[in-house]
Amino acid sequence: MRISLKKLCAILAFSGLLPLALQAQEKPSKGIDERINEAFQPVTDATNNIVFYSIKVGDSSIPLIVVLLALGALFFTLVFRFANIRLFGLAIKVVRGKYDDLEKDAVPVKSEVNMAGGDIVDTIRNEAHHGEVNHFQALATAVSGTVGLGNIAGVAVAIAIGGPGATFWMIVCGLIGMSSKFVECTLGVKYRDIDKNGVVYGGPMYYLKKGFAEKNLPMLGKILAGLFAVLCVGGSFGGGNAFQSNQAAQQITSMTGMTGTSAGFIIGLVLATITGIVIIGGIKKIATVTEKIVPFMALLYIAASLVIIFANFSFIDDAFRMIFTEAFSPRAGLGGLMGVLIIGFRRAAFSNEAGAGSASIAHSAVKTKYPASEGVVALLEPFIDTVVICTMTALVIIMFNKDGQMFPYGGDGRGAVVLNANGQSVSGVDLTSIAYNEVIPHFSYVLTIAIVLFAFSTMISWSYYGLQAWKYLFGRSKAADLTYKFLFLAFVIIGASISLTAVTDFSDAMILAMVFPNMIGLLFLFPRVREELTRYLNAIKNFKNK
Repeated sequence: MRISLKKLCAILAFSGLLPLALQAQEKPSKGIDERINEAFQPVTDATNNIVFYSIKVGDSSIPLIVVLLALGALFFTLVFRFANIRLFGLAIKVVRGKYDDLEKDAVPVKSEVNMAGGDIVDTIRNEAHHGEVNHFQALATAVSGTVGLGNIAGVAVAIAIGGPGATFWMIVCGLIGMSSKFVECTLGVKYRDIDKNGVVYGGPMYYLKKGFAEKNLPMLGKILAGLFAVLCVGGSFGGGNAFQSNQAAQQITSMTGMTGTSAGFIIGLVLATITGIVIIGGIKKIATVTEKIVPFMALLYIAASLVIIFANFSFIDDAFRMIFTEAFSPRAGLGGLMGVLIIGFRRAAFSNEAGAGSASIAHSAVKTKYPASEGVVALLEPFIDTVVICTMTALVIIMFNKDGQMFPYGGDGRGAVVLNANGQSVSGVDLTSIAYNEVIPHFSYVLTIAIVLFAFSTMISWSYYGLQAWKYLFGRSKAADLTYKFLFLAFVIIGASISLTAVTDFSDAMILAMVFPNMIGLLFLFPRVREELTRYLNAIKNFKNK
């Protein structure tokens, strides 16, 4: 498929690169980082104004997208009779391989790329190998696949702005989000598209288009599928890319002492080059190495969190009391109850992506004849990612800031705080790093390596998500592939160069905007999920009776 100059200009305008390039040249006296940030900020502001359109509830303004996300997840939790709790034990059994024999004659399928990390890659059951996944391996790989910068930097932003109470709402969002993840990943497998070579193309684009066609609403399905694909491309540029490179660059500059107006740009250029070697050059060596190291770094991060939590054992009950009480009675200046709730839900949604639909893109590549089996596996992810790992990070930061001694909650209202100890202004990953260093000296060096690896693996995964959406829009051609990949790499550099505020706002907007078309589809198509779940549970019952 040829991409005309007109279409390419439209793509550049959509991505923000065109205004970025034009505006950056208007202020040649400023550093590269500052010029890129100033050029990108209007794109972020415009996107936020659209995505976070708010409705008035009493004295508070609540973004409509947060309402849709929360009510949708709550609806699925109720309609599937608390599947997040009821099917939890079954999910553990499935990932352990207890019911692999049900899949013996499933058609082999394959993904286009071998992803190295990200939200869900390692939690996908390897159903081509029966009985080889034991309990420990399943849980270890699930944890390694879900730990990322959303857990490390995102939680720090949430606590800094919303205080300890934001943790409670992150946990709530994670629990009910398990039901959303179950629904969307079941649909992802059911409506996937498999080409003549056995390559899978799946995700909301396909279940929106095919599912609505089944309901005699083909035009609505096509519109929603196209909208989701556009937003997914934006999500891959934002949360799956720019946020990752931003926090990696921030940690590298903090640890190395790099200064200058172009430090972020230089780091971004290096990250883009390494990422480009994998996603454009097709070189799997780096991805293969990362695939082995990321689980180790994830487990190391969890172990360090537990060390710090138990080192403050006497404060654990106080920390949980603060989390619960301040969820309903937040401190003055933190935006009230609704403000803290919104912060918690935004950060949890960004971390586990439940309801956004991205997970179903990769889950659709699994080998199975029971779509609900993969939905059951997928519901574990928000629990591990948000309920367990995010809570660990939150506890470490709350313990570091006992009674607000280190910094005032609320900060500048954008995620930055000033440490009382030395007057240093920190935000995001730097705050997490300092909190861990307080108990484990020099752990920040280990955390720097982990952050770069998590960022790199997440960028590889999201390049796949975005590419699948891009192919849905522009066709499965080499020209379309390369156009997307070069745009993706440009956003690695942009993310490393702009401020945390700009990248967080843009990333949140892009990831959460995907909820609009996806949640509409889930609400229309959930009866199909109920049918698939019944079919799978009956198959398990018959299997047990043999």
